[in-house]
Amino acid sequence: MTGVYESPKPRINASMLSQYIGRPVCFVGRLEKVHSSGSVFTLSDGEGKPASVELDEPLDEMLSGIVEVIGMVSNKGTIVAVSYTQYREENCSFDLELYNEGLKVLHDYPQYYPFEVSSKS
Repeated sequence: MTGVYESPKPRINASMLSQYIGRPVCFVGRLEKVHSSGSVFTLSDGEGKPASVELDEPLDEMLSGIVEVIGMVSNKGTIVAVSYTQYREENCSFDLELYNEGLKVLHDYPQYYPFEVSSKS
């Protein structure tokens, strides 16, 4: 999955997962729960909708608060994570609802906010 870093990654919310199957994405959400295996966790987006995230290896740290995940959307509609970043809320205040509104604008006006770079010959 090294190609995930080499291509544009649209920022999405849980409602958009089915539109991006097999494609790299960036997802930001609030941690809701971590499976006992440590290899799966659930994030909720700015609308409170859940998204499941799968890891190749179990977590080696405690997660909480806001988490950004970069990965591929699987056929099951889960995000297979390549990397994740935890935003500690004591260091910054992150308004997930406002972020979600920004995502809607990005996706409603793709002519102004293109996700893919077009090569001009």
